[in-house]
Parts: sequence; C-alpha cells; structure tokens
Amino acid sequence: MSEPRWLNETQMRAWTGFLETSGLIQRHVERQLREDAGLTMIQYEILHWANECAPQRRCITELADLMITSRSGLSYQVAQLEKAGLLRRETDTNDERRAMVVITEDGQRLLEKTAPGHVEAVRDGLIDLLTDEQIAQLADIMDGVRTRLRPRVLPTASRKRAT
Repeated sequence: MSEPRWLNETQMRAWTGFLETSGLIQRHVERQLREDAGLTMIQYEILHWANECAPQRRCITELADLMITSRSGLSYQVAQLEKAGLLRRETDTNDERRAMVVITEDGQRLLEKTAPGHVEAVRDGLIDLLTDEQIAQLADIMDGVRTRLRPRVLPTASRKRAT
C-alpha cells in the first residue's frame, strides 16, 4: 500500500481555512435570512431555484441535483414551504411519476422582499472583502472544482445534463 500524500502546512491551512470560512459565511447569511424572512438557507435556495426557471416550476429530482441534497431531505423542506404557502407541488403533465415544485405569488413576494438583505449579507460576508481579481480567481477555482466533482458526486445527474 502506498504512503498517503499528506497535506503540507500551506495546503492544510488552505483546507481548514476553507472549511471554517464556508461555515462562517453560511451562518452569517442564514442569520440574515432567519431575521428578515424566517427562512433557512436551504429554504431560500429552494425558492430561488424554483423562481429561476420558467414558468417557475421545477422537477423535485432536478432541484435535489442542483442543490446537491437528497430527495427525501428536500421533500421535507418543500413540505415546510408548502405549509407556509410559498410553494406548491404539482404532478408533471408530461410524466405523472414526476413531482414538480411551483413557487407561489407569496413565495415570489417573499423572495423579492428578502433578496436585498440577502445580497448585502453575501457582500458583507465575502464579496466586498475581495478585490475584483480575487473574485475572478475564486470563481475560476470554484468552476474547476465543481466541474471535477459534480460527475463523481452526482453521476446520474451529470449524465442527464450531458444528454
């Protein structure tokens, strides 16, 4: 068996820094969402992705793949948003086996109300701390990591997108 390729000091600092920073940013943004809208970050993300497609309806399996979460975990959050009147579930008219989520007018209004504070929290927690060059570098890094890992983590979703 070969020796593990241990991280050197700089690599370890980058890895642990990434872990801590991503957790801090998520908590920072989630605090704003809870205070402004009573939403968790995953609930806001569900509303965002449901709203971003036309005509504001998305297959729940596709949504789970986009959000990199389990369908069962997503279903629970969708049920909470449905109880709050922010989403509704429908059967896909083209395939009765597929469940669709549809953002309601109340959900759209809540997104519109919450978005300014959300973007300010994102700016405060990350974007405004970086130069334009650093933001471009970070975007390139994230694109590369996402491109490499998505097919490994979600092989079925990646195949569907490729076809």
